[in-house]
Amino acid sequence: MNTDRHHRLHIIFAFVLVYLFWGSTYLAIGIADEQHLPPAVMCAIRFGIAGPLMLAGCATSGRTIRIRLDEAIRLAAIGCLLLVGGNFGLAWAEQWVPTGFAALIVAITPIWFLLLETFVFRGDRLSRRGLFGIALGFAGIAVLFWPKFEQRTVLGIMPFVGACTLLCSSFSWSVGSVLSRKWQMKVDPFTATGWQMLFAAAGNAVVAVLTGEVHRTVFTGRGMLAVMYLVVFGSWVGYTAYIWLLKHVPSTKVATYAYVNPLIAVFLGWLVLNERLDVFIFIGAAVIVAAVVLVTTAKVHEGARAEPMLPELEPEA
Repeated sequence: MNTDRHHRLHIIFAFVLVYLFWGSTYLAIGIADEQHLPPAVMCAIRFGIAGPLMLAGCATSGRTIRIRLDEAIRLAAIGCLLLVGGNFGLAWAEQWVPTGFAALIVAITPIWFLLLETFVFRGDRLSRRGLFGIALGFAGIAVLFWPKFEQRTVLGIMPFVGACTLLCSSFSWSVGSVLSRKWQMKVDPFTATGWQMLFAAAGNAVVAVLTGEVHRTVFTGRGMLAVMYLVVFGSWVGYTAYIWLLKHVPSTKVATYAYVNPLIAVFLGWLVLNERLDVFIFIGAAVIVAAVVLVTTAKVHEGARAEPMLPELEPEA
C-alpha cells in the first residue's frame, strides 16, 4: 500500500514539474528578450550548456554517448527542426508578441503533429472527433489572429509577422517530432537529447552570426538568470519528468501538458510581465484548449489498429 501511495505521489510530482516548468519557459524567454539578449544567442548559450552537460551526465551514469555518422546526421536534423526552427522561432516571435499569446499559438502543435502523422507520413484515417478538433483548433487561431490582422499598420506589422512565425515554428517542431519517431535509432533517449541540443547550439550560433545578433548582444544578470532557468528547469528537470511519466503513465494523460502549459503561461505573463488579457485571448484560449483535448484523445484507424495519438514535446523553449 505504501509503495502504491509513493508511486502516486511521484506521478503527481512529475506532472507538477512538467506543467509548471514547461509552462513557465515562455516567461523566461520573454524576460531574456526584454534584457536585449537576442534569441539566437540565447538559444545557442542555452543548448550549448544543456547539451554537453546532459551528455556528461549520461556518460557518468554508464550510458553510451558514442553515435555513428548516420545517427549524427539524423540527430542533427531533428535537433535543428526542434530547437532551431522550433525554439529559436518561438524566442524570435516573443520579441513582438506577449508570452501568453505565444503559448496559445504553440498549443496547436498536437494538431500539426496529427496532420503530419495522418496525411503525410502514414495516411491513417482520422476519426470525426479528430477532424472536428483540427477544425476547432484553426478556429481558435483565427480568433487570436483577428486583432493582429485588423490592427496591422506600418508600425504594427511585426506583431502579425511574429504570430505567423509562431505557426511556422510549431510546424517545424512537429516535423522534427514525427521524424524522431520514424527514424528508429539505437540511441538512449537522454543521449539523443544531449546530442540534439549540442547540434542545435551550433545551428543557433550560425544563425546568430549570419543575422548579426552577436554584435547586438547585451549580457545582464537578469538575462543570464533567465537562460539558466531555461537550462535547468526547462531542458533538464522538465524533460526528465516528461520521459519518466511516459514510462509510468498512459500517454493520453501525459498529453495533458499540451493544454495545461498555455494556461500557466498566460497567467504568468499577466502576473509577472503585466501582459494585457482581452476577450480574444479568453475566447481563443478556450477554443484552442478544447481543440487540443479533442485531438490528443482522437483515434486514427489503420486496419484493425486504433490508438490515441500523443504529440511529442511541444516547443517548451
